[in-house]
Parts: sequence; C-alpha cells; structure tokens
Amino acid sequence: MNHPDKPLPFVEFIILLALMVSIVALATDVMLPALDIIGRDLGVADPNDTQIIISSLFLGFAAGQIAAGPVSDAIGRKPVIYIGYIVFIAGCLLSLFSTSFSMMLVGRVLQGLGAACPRIVTMALVRDGYEGRAMARIMSIVMAVFIIVPAIAPAVGQVTILLAGWRATFVLLLVLAVITFIWFAARQPETLAVASRRAVSLRNFSAGIREACGHRTTVGYTVGAGCIFGAFIGYLSSSQQIFQTTFNTGTDFPLYFGAAALAIGASSIFNSRMVMRFGMRFLTWRAVIGATVISTVFLIPVLLNDGVPPLWLFMAWLLANFFCIGIMFGNFNALAMEPLGHMAGLGAALVGSASTFISLPLGWTIGHSFDGGVLPLVAGFALLGSMAILVMIWTDRKPAES
Repeated sequence: MNHPDKPLPFVEFIILLALMVSIVALATDVMLPALDIIGRDLGVADPNDTQIIISSLFLGFAAGQIAAGPVSDAIGRKPVIYIGYIVFIAGCLLSLFSTSFSMMLVGRVLQGLGAACPRIVTMALVRDGYEGRAMARIMSIVMAVFIIVPAIAPAVGQVTILLAGWRATFVLLLVLAVITFIWFAARQPETLAVASRRAVSLRNFSAGIREACGHRTTVGYTVGAGCIFGAFIGYLSSSQQIFQTTFNTGTDFPLYFGAAALAIGASSIFNSRMVMRFGMRFLTWRAVIGATVISTVFLIPVLLNDGVPPLWLFMAWLLANFFCIGIMFGNFNALAMEPLGHMAGLGAALVGSASTFISLPLGWTIGHSFDGGVLPLVAGFALLGSMAILVMIWTDRKPAES
C-alpha cells in the first residue's frame, strides 16, 4: 500500500480516475437496451417516457455536484467519495427491487446523487495537482480510457439482460462500484492538505459563486458545455428508440452505439496529443464549428428522406459529429475550471452542476421530441452548437484568462 503522501503511479492514477468517472456512463449505458422492457414491466404507457430513466439519473447527478465539491474542500476528497459510493449503492438496490416506475426513478436519482461525488471530486483531484494544458491532457487521457466502458456497456447490458433479466444490470453496477470503491480506498492518497481546506458555510459558498460568476471564461465555457451536453443527453435518451425502432437494428444496437462512443474516445486521444501543442481554445473552437456545420449540412438529407436517412449516412454523421464532441468534453471543463484552481472542489461543483442543469431541459426536449425519425436529434445538435458558438464569441471577446 502507498504511503499516504505518495502519489499513485501515473498509469494507475489514470485508470483509477477513468473508472471513477465512468460510473455515470455505466449507470446510463448498461441499461439502454432494456428501456423498452423496463417500461413494459413497470407499466409505462408512453414509450418516450422511458427516457426519464436516463434524465432522472442526470437530475440527481446535477444536484449531487452542488454539495460534493464544497464538502470535499472542507473535509477532504476521500471522505466525500466514500459517501458517494454508499449513496450510489443504495440507489442501485432501490432500482433493483423496484415494483413501480416511480420507485425506479427515485433509485435512479439516488444513483445520480451518489455518482456525482466520485465524478466531480475526480476533477478536483486532478486540479489539485495539475493546471492548464497539463490538466487538459490528463482529463483527455481519462476520457479516452473510460470511453471504452460506454462503448461496450450496452453490449454487456444486453447479454446480461438476455441471461438474467434487466434487474441484473443493477447487480452489475453494484459489483463494479464495490470494486472501484475498495481500490480507491486502499490506494489513492488524499490530495487536499489540511491547511488548504475551506470551511463549509453559506458565506464561503456565496463568495465562491460570486467569484466564479465574475470570470467570463468560467461562465462562458460552462454555458457552452451545457449546450453541447444537452444535445448529447438528447442522443442518449433516444438512442435505443432511434437504432431499434427507426433503423430496426435489433440486437445489433450495442454495436452501433459502441462505434459512436469509440469515436469520442479516438478524439479524446487526439486531443490529449494536440492540446499541449495548439492549446485548448484553438482545438475547442474548431471542434464546435465543425460539429455545428456537419449537423447543419446533414439536415438536408434528413429532410429529403422524411426524417429517416439511410443508416450508413446517419452513422457517418454520428461518427464525425462525435469526434468533434470528444474534443469539446475535456477542454470545456478544463477551460471553465482554469481560473478556479484555489477553490477546485467548489469550482468543479459549480461548473459541473450548472452545465448539467442547463443541459437537462435541452436534452429532455430533444429526446421527448422523438417521432420515429432523427430530425429532432440532428436539428438539436445544429441549434445547440450554434448557441455554443455565440456564447464562445462572447466569452473570448476579451484577452484569455488562461
């Protein structure tokens, strides 16, 4: 076991952080193939309402971040992560034994609340030891490693469902959470020194909010991240219906979903190599513009085909679009966090929570607009990408803070 003050080896640190960050992706993606089955078993009348199983997780996730960051600034990173895993496990148990749709949703909210702690405090762990382009590189590598999980999660979920039913997906989440929890507790040292901790108080919290809101970079890139993530949540919520209902892919759904996830992973690796050379803003600008142009142009064949273009063409758009999004994910957060190094826990909480709360109604609107075609999804990416560009123009009107 490591000495408490000795950092983990770099590779182990990256893998552990990737697993901790992936808890949200796992809780989202492993049950995507089962949404229709869960809806039927729990008496959901409108198929689009099963999407709430996804959005309720993110609702809890957004709320959990508000407390996780400030508390981790006060008592340290590790105790908060311990609490998060306990809440997450409780939520999994509630969903596992749910007998109604409302009980399922309460369990999903608890899963989101719990998952927020390892997810958001992981950002603070990185910010405790890194900053600037080095921080962006670390986050990009973490994203590249953990993206393997959502790439294979639907396939794992589908096999699990076929063998043991949809409830077994929550057993899988329980086992993985316990393993990661034990690994983290045994190996990861505390990164926040006692002398650097900040007391939890309304005064400190409001002062932190005022300071964060005073940084144009933090505000702008948080809003931009919310726009892009909103489109992404719309995709996550409706992906099962799009692939299995619109394109009739059946049990091949996880293969198509995984290919799109791997596009994000590939771009994260690309970003980790290029960000040290070109910088975060250079890459982020080109990624946002690229995704927006690609989606806007793709609207033409979508409209010409009454909302259902050929599957190969849809996949070509999805892969190109998601390559751009993979560049945005790590850089948006790193840019928003850059001025907040002295309050990394609270800063990560504010940035993560605000961007998620912004994204939820946007993602819900896109997903709930599913009508058998892909027009709402593609139009959502084009519109929200355009909004992100406008926000970034406002953000970068003055000299960069980082």
